[in-house]
Amino acid sequence: MLGGGFSATKLKTQLKMAVSRIQIASNKKTALLKQNMREVAVLLAEDPPKEEMAGIKAEALIRDDHLLEALEIVQLECEMLHERIKLIEFMKTCPPDLVSVVSTVIWASHRVDIPELQLVRQQFRAKYGKKFEENALANKDNILNDRVVAKLSVQPPAAYLVQCYLERICDQFEVDWKPRVKLSASQLVEPMVAPSGYSVGAGQGTGLGGRFSEPPQNQGPAKSDDLPQSINETLPSVPQPVPAPQPYVPSAPTFKPSTSKNDDFEEVDIFIPPVNGRSLPSAPTFDTSKVNSTNNWESDDSNGGGDQRSSTTSYEDLAARFNNLKKV
Repeated sequence: MLGGGFSATKLKTQLKMAVSRIQIASNKKTALLKQNMREVAVLLAEDPPKEEMAGIKAEALIRDDHLLEALEIVQLECEMLHERIKLIEFMKTCPPDLVSVVSTVIWASHRVDIPELQLVRQQFRAKYGKKFEENALANKDNILNDRVVAKLSVQPPAAYLVQCYLERICDQFEVDWKPRVKLSASQLVEPMVAPSGYSVGAGQGTGLGGRFSEPPQNQGPAKSDDLPQSINETLPSVPQPVPAPQPYVPSAPTFKPSTSKNDDFEEVDIFIPPVNGRSLPSAPTFDTSKVNSTNNWESDDSNGGGDQRSSTTSYEDLAARFNNLKKV
C-alpha cells in the first residue's frame, strides 16, 4: 500500500479532517435543501400544479435528508474513533465495542463523497487486515449500523413518504394544494410510479393547447349509448360541389314587324284665328295613300332600289299645295 502501513498519527489526523469535511458538506446540503423546497412549492402553486415534477424533486429531498442523517451518524463515529485512538494503537485486534463503528466507517467510505474517509479506510485495512475489510463491506453478521445502512440504501422511498413531504412543504409555504390522484393502500407502501405526463399541459409554448389531460384511470369498455348510431355520425359532412358558371352569351334582339299596311296617323285639330274678319280656309287634307307610297319608296330606296317616278310626283304635288296656301 502506498504511504506505508498503519500510522496512528495519520489516522487521528484523517479522522479529524473527516469530521470537518462532513460538517461542511452537511451545511452546504442543508442550504440547497431549503432552495429545493421552495422550488417544489412553486411547482405545486402553478395552475395546473406540476405534481409529477414536484414528486420527483420531493424524492430527491428525501434522499438528501437520508444522506444528512447518515453523515451525522458517521461524524459521531469518527469523533469516537478520534477519542479512542490510543486504544486502537496499542491493541492488535479491534476492540469488541468498536467493531460495529469501524466496520460502518469502512462501509460508508465508498458511499459518501468524503475523501478523508477513504484514507481512514486504508489505515484500518493496514491495521486489521483485508479480511476485516471484506467482512465490513459484506455486512457479515449484521455488524453495521442499521440506520446508516437504511439511509444510504439505493432503494427509492415509498410513495406515502413522498406525498407527506409534498403536504408538509405546502403547509410551510402556505400553498393550497391537494393531490389529484388518490393512492390506494398498496400503492402507498410502494415506490412512486413512473410519470405518465398527466400534469403536463398541452401547447405550453404558444398557450393555445388544452390545460392538461385527465389522470390515468381504469376505464371499462365503451357503453352502447356512447357509440354512434351509424357511421354517418362519425364522418363530417362533405360539402356538395358547386357547378361552374356558364359564360354569358348576349341574345340577338328580336323585332316585331308591323301587321298593318298603313301607318296610323292621329288627326289633330288646329285652331286658326280669323285675320281682318276673314276666316282662313280649312287645312288641306292629305292623301295618306300617297304618303304611304312615299314611305314605301323610301323603304325601297333604302334597300337599294325604288321608283323615281313616284318620288317626283309626290314632290310636285306637295309643292302645288304649298303654293295654294300662299295665295290665300
